[in-house]
Amino acid sequence: MKRIFVTIPVKEHHRTLLQNAAPGCEFIYAGEDGISPEDVADADIIVGKVPIPMLKQCKHLEFLQLNSAGASEFTAEGVLPEGTALACATGAYGLAISEYLLGALLAMMKKLHLYHDNQVRREWKSEGSVRAIYGSKFLIVGAGDIGSEFARRVKALGGYTAGIRRTVSGCPDCFDEMHTMDKLDALLPGADVVSLSLPATPETYRVIDSRRLSLMKKGAYLLNVGRGTAIDTDALCRAMEEGRLAGAALDVTDPEPLPKDHPLWRAPNVYITP
Repeated sequence: MKRIFVTIPVKEHHRTLLQNAAPGCEFIYAGEDGISPEDVADADIIVGKVPIPMLKQCKHLEFLQLNSAGASEFTAEGVLPEGTALACATGAYGLAISEYLLGALLAMMKKLHLYHDNQVRREWKSEGSVRAIYGSKFLIVGAGDIGSEFARRVKALGGYTAGIRRTVSGCPDCFDEMHTMDKLDALLPGADVVSLSLPATPETYRVIDSRRLSLMKKGAYLLNVGRGTAIDTDALCRAMEEGRLAGAALDVTDPEPLPKDHPLWRAPNVYITP
């Protein structure tokens, strides 16, 4: 009997769906105490993420189904036992993450964070003019599932969408134009909003550094939902302190989790979510 170890929290009806899909298999679910090394070692199939050191103890792992879109850390040599199949969740997060991007951007454009702070202080004060998605130019770096879903939403609200991806074979309807990464420097100065939804690769490491932050339009917005390593965090802190960008929304950081004493927590007009 195959042993399937599920490390992610699942509700009872999800357990029923899983068990109906694999009759005759034994399902083990991670408890509140976390992931058991013994359950990992004895599993034939794992659903969810597992600390990499634990994977080295697997005796007969056949298949690892990640619940994340990224899988780079699991593809390194020696991480998985020989012959283990690996699958990620690419395509599962476009809807949810694109709505996060849209919500965070609107909150910054409409200065809702400032009005919330005023509310906490019981201050009735105008924060001045606000910005609109309509007529804004978006540079979406990483035009896969998440980037395309975000482009679809902002285009519906009147935004102009330019995408960047590794290779270009046509331009999807949700984009007005599509480019490869070698055009990034030329496109940054014209963008009102720069969105990153990139995997962690040597090519994407600190793709937004001090030099490229200086290329961005003054008053632009920067959004990152891919990997924290795509942005030079220290350079971003300086840019925000100097008021070069109107706002930044980060669902990922480098380092992650962000230490409590890190200056990024105190940087003005920055949204940080875990």
